[in-house]
This record gives sequence, C-alpha cells and structure tokens, in this order.
Amino acid sequence: FISTHQDTLPAEFGLLMYKPKPWRPVDSVLILLGMVQMEDERWDSKLEHEQVLAKLGPTLAKDIFPVGSWRDHPPTVAPPDLTAPQPAIPDVPLDESQTKLRNSPEDLLQLRDLLGHNNCDDCAVGSNEWAVSGAHTASGKPLMSNDMHITHTIPNVWYEVDLKAGDFHVAGVSNPGAPFVTSGHNDHISWGFTSLYGDTQDLYIEQVNNHDEYRSANGWRPIEHVRETIRVRGGDDIVVDVGRTDHGPIVTPAIEHESRVISLRWSAYDPGGNSIPLFDIDAASDWPGFRNILGRWWGPSLNVIYVDDQGHIGYQAVGFIPIRDGGISPIPVASGTHEWQGFVPFDQLPSAEDPVNGILATANARVTPDGYPYQLTLEWAAPYRNERIWKWLAGKNKLTPADMLTLQGDIYSNLDQELGRRYAYAIDHSAKANPQLRQAADLLRSWDGVINANSAPAAVIASARQAFWQMVLKPKLGDDWRLYGWGEKTFVEEEIVTHSPPQWLPSGYANWDDFLTAIAKQGLADEHAPADLKTWQYGQIRKIELSHPLYSMLPWFKTWTGTGPQPRYGDVTTVDQMGASLGPSQRLTVDWSNLDSSTENIVYGQSGNPLSPWYADQWPYWYGRKTFTLLFSESAVAAGAQHTLRLTP
Repeated sequence: FISTHQDTLPAEFGLLMYKPKPWRPVDSVLILLGMVQMEDERWDSKLEHEQVLAKLGPTLAKDIFPVGSWRDHPPTVAPPDLTAPQPAIPDVPLDESQTKLRNSPEDLLQLRDLLGHNNCDDCAVGSNEWAVSGAHTASGKPLMSNDMHITHTIPNVWYEVDLKAGDFHVAGVSNPGAPFVTSGHNDHISWGFTSLYGDTQDLYIEQVNNHDEYRSANGWRPIEHVRETIRVRGGDDIVVDVGRTDHGPIVTPAIEHESRVISLRWSAYDPGGNSIPLFDIDAASDWPGFRNILGRWWGPSLNVIYVDDQGHIGYQAVGFIPIRDGGISPIPVASGTHEWQGFVPFDQLPSAEDPVNGILATANARVTPDGYPYQLTLEWAAPYRNERIWKWLAGKNKLTPADMLTLQGDIYSNLDQELGRRYAYAIDHSAKANPQLRQAADLLRSWDGVINANSAPAAVIASARQAFWQMVLKPKLGDDWRLYGWGEKTFVEEEIVTHSPPQWLPSGYANWDDFLTAIAKQGLADEHAPADLKTWQYGQIRKIELSHPLYSMLPWFKTWTGTGPQPRYGDVTTVDQMGASLGPSQRLTVDWSNLDSSTENIVYGQSGNPLSPWYADQWPYWYGRKTFTLLFSESAVAAGAQHTLRLTP
C-alpha cells in the first residue's frame, strides 16, 4: 500500500515532507518492543534512588521505600487480615561507595526527560483487571473486566478489531502496526493484562582500565563498540559510539557529568526473549493450553486475568524476571555482585485457578504471598485501587456488565478521604489555623471521598497533597527531594500523615498538627484557592488534555484536533485512575452468558484523520464513563453494521 499510494498517504506525511519506507516484519516487532519498553524500562530510577539513599542514609530511607504493605491483597491468597502488622521491610543496600553524591538532580531529571519518563506522581503506567465466577453474576456465567492505564495519545495506542478467518475468530484491541489481538476474547476464552512491575533491569558499575577494557568474570576483556547512525534531515548524520560489556550497553553517555562506566542489563537483551505469542493466545481454547502458551511470554512483565466458556477463572504472572545473586538492588551495583542466575521458573510464578471465593483481581499492587521464595520487584504499585476492587466485589451477587462498568468508573478514594479527616483534625487542634483553613477542615470532615470534578473538598486535599512531599523532604534532601519516587509513594504518605513519626517532623514546628496545617496552607496558596472554598472545584486545578503530536503545533488545527483542557475526576488512588495525560486506555468487559453483550470502548476514536467522523466519536463516552457493545456473532455484527468497507486485492 505504501509503495502504490505515495500521493495519497495521510496528511502528516505531507506536512513533514516525509516518505515512509516499505513496511517490514521487524517494524511490527519494534512496535511490540516499544510496549515492553513502556512497561518495564525504569533503570533511570535506580540512579535517582541512589542519590536519595546517599543523603538520607538507610534508617530514614527504610521509611520511604517500603516493599509491600498491610493493605495488599495478592490474587493467590484468601482475603487478608487487615488487623495484622505490616510485613517487615527489607533493608535497602547502601555501602561506602554510595555515600558520595554522584549526580546533580538536574542531571537525573534531564535523563528522565531524555527517556520520555514523565516527571509526575500520576503518570506511572498501571491497569485494573478482575474476574468473577458465575456464582456472583445475574446470569450464572462469569464476567471479566480489564482497563489498561497508559499515556493517552492521538491516535489511540489501541485499535478495536474483530478478526475472523475460518475457525479463527477473536475480538478486542490491537496495537496498530502489529498483528492480532492483545487483550480481548475468542469463542472460548477471554483475557486481559495489568503491569506486574517486574524488575527486569540492573545497572552495573564496571571496572575499566586505560586500554578500553573492562573486568569480566573471566578477566579483562575489550569493550565492544557498535556505531549507530542517526539520520538528520537537512543536517549531517550523527554517529553514536555505543560501548557494550557482557552485561549490555554502556549508558553513561546519556547521563551528563556521570564519571562512572555504567552498563545496563535487561531481560529484553536475552536471546531467549524472542516470543510474544499473540497468535497462539488468540487461538487458545482452555486454561491448560492458555497457560502453556504464557510460559513462552518473556516481556513485558504482566499479570494476566483469564475467563472461559466453561466457567473457569484464572490468574497468571508472566515475564522473564531475573534471579539475582544477593537479591534485587534498587540502586546501581558493582560488577560481580547481584549477577543474574537465570530467570524465575514459569511454573513458580504466582498463579491461581478457580479460587473458592470466586473472585480474582489485580491492579499493579503486590501479587506475591508472604513467604514467596523469589523477588519479582521491590517496587509494587500502591495498594488502593486493588484494595477498592476487592472490597467492592466482595459479597456482591447478581453482578451484570453494567455493574462492571460502574466499578471501572469508580472515583472513590479511601486514601484521600482518610487524609482529609487527618488534615481536618490537625487544623482543629492547631493555633496556626486561619479562617480559610477552618473552612477547609469543615469541608474535609464531612466529605464522602468521591473525587468528582466539581468537588470542593477534593480540591482542598489535592492541594495539600501537592505541597506535602516538598515540605517533608526538602529539609532533609534539599533540591534532591524532586528525585524521590516509589511505586508505593502514596502509601508512604498515608503512613507518615497518620502516624506522625517524630523523625520526619521538620524543625520549627511544635507538633504534627501545626505542620500538617502549614502544609494545607501552603497547598491552598500554591493552587491559588479562592477565599470562599465552597466555590472551588477539583476540576479547576486538575485537568486532562489530549492533543495530536503534530496538529497541536499548528494554531488553527490545535483547537479542533484535540480535547483542550477538560476538568478531571479521580486520581492515582481511584479505580478510574486519571492523570493529566494518563488513564484507562480502553474499558473491556466480557460477558460469558452472551458474548454480544460484552462491551468495550477506547479513548478518542478509531481514525487518525481529523476529518473522519470516527476521529473523536468515542471521547464523550470515555469521558462520561459510558461504553459500547462489542458485537461478536456474525448475525449481531450484520444487524449492527452501519458502514462496510471491503478491501480487495
């Protein structure tokens, strides 16, 4: 098509004066590898953690780098005892070589930008998924839901497809440019994904000499050099010399002012990582066959939810997760330590089938039970979305696809409500509170915890939370406070606010009530809160905006090729997780009582052409938390079709 339609390619090619090369199979592979990179690339955070640890020391660092929480509910265990104490947190490694600060915060923030990693707390990829057995549904047949949370784009990252050829029939979403359905269902099974957050990368500090050699396990070896050429239109080619050790590429040139030679080892570089078996998944028909196929899935590391037409529900963790000698390190390690000893065997990754309670769910939080023998990651996501899903589903029967959509759009935050009450108490007990803060306390104490776009108390607590980390960390870290990030950062915030640890109370404050009051005051000032807080709205200070990467640069086009800033609802702790440019990229529910009653929607529209009626037609439904039926049977598709396009050779 590309070669025969050079004069009628999409407008972007003309605007950029760019002629694409013929498509090759490797281009489809690279699209899938891009998804692996989006899900599993976090090596820059190990440099940031190193910087924070070096300044804080291991005692204080242990408070803000937890590994799991008492709120966790792994899918492989029964509902947790919430009265039990929090599991012990492993000590974070810190040796003498890491007590000297290596980089400025500007260097590491620049690296974050270079890798395209957003500098915000509500930008981390994540997802929700759950399955309920027929014992809990109105039809007596199981239901499955999945919404994958990634950065929003125009065009969408997903394309809805129904593929049929002979006995092969599958529907769901696909990555444009890559074949087959990624998440969806066929005639017999359905499946979905959430991020596992498996730690598949390590940074090694190499020993080098003046002869361009590095010390390997077998002695000194020459650094391998590969020349990469970057073509520049209208300019000279840029040739990049990439050094490699037996660990992988040397990444030091990407880190300004870094004097060490640091290499990156990643499971993506392993020769065994050569299979993303989407066709076999799309064609599977039962749990044993499906699970056998997943054993070949090397990356990204994911949680997989499963339901079939026989009433079975299942869960499986997938991906090549390295086993390290000495365990996972959250910081760069010396070459020769924490070396890989193979990967966690697939049959020992967390898995479950037909649990007694008839419910399975994951939302990026810890999936390993206490006593699990392997480390999959140190950095699970915060537990709040996962906890809310389990609690919402528990004890409910007669569930329908409409109920699943209600849960997918849930914007209640237990954390925000709890924090709101604590701030209200602090303001009530502080002599430092002014009338505006007293009004803030009145709003927070009676708030239902629902983060609607028009909510005043949601705006109040959001402003306090925005000011929290700088006021807590800057006295101890200086400008390095900006480097602190952790999957369970919001859980750390809850622990600090509710337990008032004396070691974290900055000097100059008599007690935590005064300090929290000062945080709330600073938050109101930073967000330019009105004098009468009852008139304030969460959606006034938290927006979502989708824009086209090219048309948004053109003034006249920008106004109608994107959404413009829209009031936001929800936050990082709500099931319907929403950030400035991140949230559910699709919402799928599969109904095994009638596949034609299954539902799915994407964010913006199927077309990338702004002149097409299908360019933005799904946005009002996504934003309004509504959806569409995902028709599947031949008769239902024929009856529902409004337009048919036939492509003939």
